[in-house]
Amino acid sequence: MQRLPSLNALRAFEAAARHRSLTKAATELHVTPAAISHQIKALEADLGVALMRRVKNEFVLTAAAEGALPALRAGFDQIAEAARRLREDDTRHLLTISVGPTFAATWLVRRLRDLKALFPDLDVRLATTDRLADFARDGVDVAIRFGSGDYPGLESFRLFDEAVFPVCSPELLRQGPPIKAPSDLAAHTLLHTEWTPNTGETYDWQTWLRAAGAQRVDYTRGPRFTHAKIALEAAMDGQGIALGSESLARDDIEAGHLVRLFDFALPMNFAYHLVYPRAAAALPKVAAFRKWILAETAAASLKQKAAE
Repeated sequence: MQRLPSLNALRAFEAAARHRSLTKAATELHVTPAAISHQIKALEADLGVALMRRVKNEFVLTAAAEGALPALRAGFDQIAEAARRLREDDTRHLLTISVGPTFAATWLVRRLRDLKALFPDLDVRLATTDRLADFARDGVDVAIRFGSGDYPGLESFRLFDEAVFPVCSPELLRQGPPIKAPSDLAAHTLLHTEWTPNTGETYDWQTWLRAAGAQRVDYTRGPRFTHAKIALEAAMDGQGIALGSESLARDDIEAGHLVRLFDFALPMNFAYHLVYPRAAAALPKVAAFRKWILAETAAASLKQKAAE
């Protein structure tokens, strides 16, 4: 059998190549950038070939590295899947889902009872975090991510088409001042969500007001929250007007806890996606969750279109 290079060195190189950054690779692998650099240099010496070089403060892969990287990534995916199968006897009924706190609280948790009714043998563990899951390291089976849907090495299913619109409590709408047009928001408190998705795009009050053509509304004032769920809770409490979306606010609008303002909604270029390693697609628990959530989101989308 041909001697393999150090797996630690290969892992360090794969992470650095994927991020194009020693610092980000070090953060992912919980080591120092110097340790990543040392592992890559040792790997280059072992293989007798250059893998990365620095060009204007950026790391560029050599042709040899570019050619080998897809197979290396696939190899680590297969190792992760092999380890998952070794644990299958203990975890075949436990599905670990990595999901952001807001989507978990406003949509997913409210529907887990239906999932349990359909698949009574399936137990769910929610790992609620804004950090992207590392499937090989974190023991995560599936994840729900907000982005473009282009995730190399992962199967990806779009769940919702999203658009952003203002929402407030029915009581605030009754009490006034009146809200007939976007410019009327100048008389109200705006509730802000401080979030910057991995997409690099922002959907905040400044963006929405500009798209809606609102004039003389000070978008710089108002309370700020790190999660949309908390901003929506403040809106339901009558503390001001927040920005919601179909997936995050629809349930509370239908329940009468929130009121959507205006017909205009700002479309988002990105959406929530179900993702998981291709090697995990055949696992019964993954297939069961995929079947359920795609049916749930399809039904929600049809209901939304009917309401429009």
